[in-house]
Amino acid sequence: MSLKGFHIVFIIFSTLLALGIGAWCIWVNLVEGAPIYLAGAIFSFVAAVALIVYGVWFYRKMKRLRIIT
Repeated sequence: MSLKGFHIVFIIFSTLLALGIGAWCIWVNLVEGAPIYLAGAIFSFVAAVALIVYGVWFYRKMKRLRIIT
């Protein structure tokens, strides 16, 4: 696997991890009622959206440069 391919896979796993942490923070907030977890969930979901945007941008850039077919 090339470094570019690994980069795309790493972004995908990072996005899934951010979504998972966000879901966990929401669950803990519902169970414990601690509002700091709600802030963590919001931050995690924002990070997941940013990772998705970056991943799409990176993929399009590599496709435009004809590095990835």
